[in-house]
Amino acid sequence: MDTAELKTRIERFQAVHRDIIAQVRQVIVGQAEVLDQVLISLFVGGHCLITGLPGTAKTLLVRTIAQTLGLVFRRIQFTPDLMPSDITGTDIIEEDPTTGRRTWTFVEGPIFGNILLADEINRTPPKTQSALLEAMQEISCTVRGHHYALPRPFFVLATQNPIELEGTYPLPEAQLDRFLFNVLLGYLNAAEEFQVIEMTTTTASATPEPVTHADEILGFQQLVRMTPIADSVARYAIDLVRATRPTEPGVPEFIRKYVNYGASVRATQFLVLAAKARALMHRRYHVTYEDIRSLATPVLRHRILLNFQAESDRLSQDDILLRLLEDRPAPKD
Repeated sequence: MDTAELKTRIERFQAVHRDIIAQVRQVIVGQAEVLDQVLISLFVGGHCLITGLPGTAKTLLVRTIAQTLGLVFRRIQFTPDLMPSDITGTDIIEEDPTTGRRTWTFVEGPIFGNILLADEINRTPPKTQSALLEAMQEISCTVRGHHYALPRPFFVLATQNPIELEGTYPLPEAQLDRFLFNVLLGYLNAAEEFQVIEMTTTTASATPEPVTHADEILGFQQLVRMTPIADSVARYAIDLVRATRPTEPGVPEFIRKYVNYGASVRATQFLVLAAKARALMHRRYHVTYEDIRSLATPVLRHRILLNFQAESDRLSQDDILLRLLEDRPAPKD
């Protein structure tokens, strides 16, 4: 790719990012950091776990982004009686009325879309949750021994409620590791909440317009991977992830004290890819230490497993990661 074409593609990427923000802002108030992280997931081609209290516009955010991107949106409400076939689809027997011959016909499930909202994913048992594993990793699904490719791009944006844990099923570690981010959605401030009231309690309504399409998003994902990263910045990302593993030599003492298991190699891959997307979104053409540090917490918070000592001292993953970032500052050079 020559320089002129590359420059044109980068300018288009930044223009689409700007237009997406403008369209989403017609419906969504505040939550700038959350919106940035969801868009990074889309531009990287990763999946996002959104954790937030009821009424914080998790579903509205996902639906609005899907409309803005011009993608096929599907929603699954996860419940205890949901079966894997309710997600992937199933084979049914159809009879030809003229010949009487019966054949198996595959009926696609809601997973055959571009953006899949897995609403309250922790409300269904692990057997059903695992129906998403192959789709999230391989962008495909297998039903009765038959392999089906899913449409691209494909994103799983799952939500879960941090309260009302009775009757819920924690996500298996293998599935958590496949999410690029665990995004925490909090309350709005007073000014933002007033703006929500003005927007939603009148007869006015906003309809976001599509600003891109599926093929262009796939091109953006390739563009993100082309963003250069210096060896020193990549080594800093590796050092941060390896420092979460209590068995590694030279890790901080509080990691050995509070952490049972650290982040995997997939965390390093996702951290670097997300930093590349963030650099382009901020109109830079290379990754900086700040890109790595700003995204370390949402990438790692669901990948480290704390022990009883941390629970006893009332420490969360975010507390541990904050101490880690203080212990591992970016190099001065």
